[in-house]
Amino acid sequence: MTPHHDSAGSAPQVVVRLDRVSKEYGDTLALDALSLEIRRGEAVAVMGPSGCGKSTLLNMVAGLDRPTAGTISVHGQDLGGLTETGLALYRRRDVGMIFQFFNLIDDLPALDNVALAAQLTGTSARQARRRALELLDELGVADRRNNYPTMLSGGERQRVGVARALMNRPALLLADEPTGALDSRSGEQVMDLLIDLNQIGQTLLIVTHDPHLATRCAGRLVKMADGRVARERALDGETVAAETVDGKTVAAETVAGESLERSA
Repeated sequence: MTPHHDSAGSAPQVVVRLDRVSKEYGDTLALDALSLEIRRGEAVAVMGPSGCGKSTLLNMVAGLDRPTAGTISVHGQDLGGLTETGLALYRRRDVGMIFQFFNLIDDLPALDNVALAAQLTGTSARQARRRALELLDELGVADRRNNYPTMLSGGERQRVGVARALMNRPALLLADEPTGALDSRSGEQVMDLLIDLNQIGQTLLIVTHDPHLATRCAGRLVKMADGRVARERALDGETVAAETVDGKTVAAETVAGESLERSA
């Protein structure tokens, strides 16, 4: 696993920038002039009630949908200027995605599920399988490489999903409810993986309803409501270090987990 790093002493580069992004679906305003920046090496968790725009935000950053207004850039690339082919290449090369329900191909064994991500970018089958095996080994499921998804536990399937997401060394890793379909033990293991990845420099954007996941894995919490960023909180371990409300930063002394439980 080889995430990007900034040179020593330099300010972390902005990896994701959304500038007054809006998205309309008919008469429904899913995102309302939303602005957000994520810097290299950050782990940011996005929370909020159903319908607040979390999934729309993730789809926009993933290049799966286009905004009605505003601009989105990822790793210096303006997504609005890309053709559909360009967006497909962007998704393959620059972004890794972890899904709640894994999205593995049932007809392929674990190794080929992971290797396919690199083969789609033109990597040879031999090279792709070699890297896939290395990732499965690092994630502790190399011994399951020849098993089909239906033969794997939920935790094992998500580890395969994480390996696939990392296959092309993405600048940004997106996680959509990554523990939502797992039992508590498997969920904790996936959280440990996300923490380990972030500690070696991987940039993470996590969408979740789970306050425990947010406080364990993220250094910053973004709360959404009605298509906008309602609050931002810098998290320091189990405490809320600072909170931004309506653009103003204020001190906060509450315990993050308790505060999130009340507002999730």
